[in-house]
Amino acid sequence: MSAVRLLTAAEMRAVDAHVIEEIGIPSIILMENAGRQVAEAAAAFLQKAEGRKVSVLVGKGNNGGDGLVAARYLHNLGYRVRVFLLSPFSELADDALANYHICGQLGMDLQEVDEEYLPKLRFALSLADLVIDGLLGTGIKGPPRGVMGQVISLVNDLDKPVLAIDVPSGLDASTGAVVGACIRACITVTLAAPKVGLFVYPGANYVGHLRVANIGIPPQVLEAAGPGALLNASLVKTLLPPRPHDGHKGTFGHVLILAGSVGMTGAASLAARAALRSGAGLVSLGVPASLNDILEVKLTEAMTIPLPETTDRSLSIEALPAIRRQLPRMDALVLGPGLSQHSSTGDLVEALLQEVACPVILDADGLNLAAGRHSLLARTRTSCPLVITPHPGEMARLLGCSIEQVQADRLAVAQEVAQRFHCTAVLKGAGTIVAAPEGGFWVNTTGNIGMATGGTGDVLSGVIGALLAAGVSAASAAGMGVYVHGLAGDLASKRRGEISLVAGDLVDTMPEAWQMIRQEEVKECWSYVV
Repeated sequence: MSAVRLLTAAEMRAVDAHVIEEIGIPSIILMENAGRQVAEAAAAFLQKAEGRKVSVLVGKGNNGGDGLVAARYLHNLGYRVRVFLLSPFSELADDALANYHICGQLGMDLQEVDEEYLPKLRFALSLADLVIDGLLGTGIKGPPRGVMGQVISLVNDLDKPVLAIDVPSGLDASTGAVVGACIRACITVTLAAPKVGLFVYPGANYVGHLRVANIGIPPQVLEAAGPGALLNASLVKTLLPPRPHDGHKGTFGHVLILAGSVGMTGAASLAARAALRSGAGLVSLGVPASLNDILEVKLTEAMTIPLPETTDRSLSIEALPAIRRQLPRMDALVLGPGLSQHSSTGDLVEALLQEVACPVILDADGLNLAAGRHSLLARTRTSCPLVITPHPGEMARLLGCSIEQVQADRLAVAQEVAQRFHCTAVLKGAGTIVAAPEGGFWVNTTGNIGMATGGTGDVLSGVIGALLAAGVSAASAAGMGVYVHGLAGDLASKRRGEISLVAGDLVDTMPEAWQMIRQEEVKECWSYVV
């Protein structure tokens, strides 16, 4: 396994249409496969919970049809199954209607639900050991309305275990947006391929444990379905640059980090240490001259370069000639951690972005300085390879919009910035998104809330810088860096706890994270149903 394709609702519909119309797999066969996989997941849960009673909520579309198939399989396995339809059976889609009639022939309990029936539905669901959500699936447009919204709220109020089919009803499968009532599932069995909204917040909060069900769609069809994928250890391992036995420190790249100002020497140190722990052969750290002695004490393996500074002891535009002399022997430039917002430092950042030919990662103060001067607008397709790593606040400043607008559709925002500025955009946060200028994107699955602490972004910059210096492409370096950074955070959280985690803990667990990836010992947060 390498790339796990991540699809929007529209891309999944296109896959279904292609498979049905061009390949010739009947839609009712796909529904049968989906319902069987859902039933198997439900039976596994019920066996562990020692439960026998199942309530299946059915909408009028294909998601409801999947639920009817699952209900039939569970009925045949001996479970006590009740099916509740949120529309008259005559309104069911063709395949769903066919399965409804089969359930009827088996003598199953089928009940239509309207507003008057809601009190009885509440009582019936309160007796269930598992509720299966087959209400809306990926076709939702806007918030669930009427009885549908009331039923979703009712289910959440009862706090019963819920298995959602494909996506929790109410969740936008393409964006992760939740604009009204939304099922809170403990298990989601998504069909054929994971959907973007299952990994992008706030939608990811509603998913529970995710299982990806194989419903018989050919792998080559899914592979060609869209540009998005999940970051996973298998993929990162395939992208790792070789480390030949006869290599030397020059083989693995030289990273130049321009960072630090008064009170921010920690940012420079963290970036340098992370780069060293991520395979860089050499790391040089350019800092304001008066801070050089501090960094000499903080760092053993990195080299330091004292540079001209401002009166506030941040890097000055006067450092440009000295930096120019260093650049020819550098393989990547990390620009930004702890730089300060001094205007002269901004002049330096702007000049470097126009001149540098090697790959650059622009972060933190460097990114804010560039945003304030609109420096990125001057970039073209022939500019140096660039990775930017904004958090939502920095992204909002970059685009001149609100944080709320950024968070409303994180994927679209990351893709817009990547294409506008001809760069790889890393939109940090839960479910970090990596968007390439050509349109491809990755969504990350590692990391935890303990990483919401100062300095973790500096660690990420150092990791990506090391990968860039090793010759990895900008998009791949960003994706790999984001994944291993989150994995190191997960390891650190297990040892220190989320409350006590600090950025330096990630540097300390970085060797173990890389080793786990190389040895394929990572357990992902989702699983396949084969």
